Amino acid sequence: MYKAVIFDFDGLILDTETLHVEIFQEMFNDHGLEFPYADWIEHIGTKSTFTVFDLLERELTSVKVDRELLKAKNQQKFSERVRVLEARPGVLEYLKGAKSEGLKIGLASSSNRKWVTEHLTNLDLIDYFETIRTADDVEFVKPDPALYKLAAEDLNVSPSECIAFEDSANGASAAVEAGLTCIIVPNQTTRELEFPTVKHRLNSMSDVSFYQLLEEMNIQFGKD
Repeated sequence: MYKAVIFDFDGLILDTETLHVEIFQEMFNDHGLEFPYADWIEHIGTKSTFTVFDLLERELTSVKVDRELLKAKNQQKFSERVRVLEARPGVLEYLKGAKSEGLKIGLASSSNRKWVTEHLTNLDLIDYFETIRTADDVEFVKPDPALYKLAAEDLNVSPSECIAFEDSANGASAAVEAGLTCIIVPNQTTRELEFPTVKHRLNSMSDVSFYQLLEEMNIQFGKD
């Protein structure tokens, strides 16, 4: 019996990852280069000191670039475009479905709290979540399992009683290691990643309703 669902944020609820890639591709194109997508994608779903500017300088044969100028230009583009970005198809329906079933709902994100809560508020989704755990709460983010363990603890359920929804390989690894059942919903950017063994894979939450998913997977939920 499952008692809770825990959602990732970036890439799963709001596809900021594909937006970032779009902007990075434009930056590389401005320099007459192809964006090395395969090298970048390895870092999705976690945090590291690696930046897209490291890739750009590598492709420019170690020529130094004005990182601050490029960063400012990229941030301006991102700020303009993210304001009109909507939640991924089916996300709202899944949140409503989980709530109607009386399930506890949490969120575990490798981003910081300000970022997550601001966007959830703008999307009018924040009230669905009983707990929100972010990079501010842990020493190590995904693929470390700490975020998922904390979210389950907050919801007063064991990890084995939780289903995680993830879009990235790092996130899925964190959920599986924490002991949750993981369902992956890759986005345009992460769909080619190699994922760990998970319970199920969806192309989009809009393809299968929350209730159809439960039926197809023979999932039963228990309420306290």
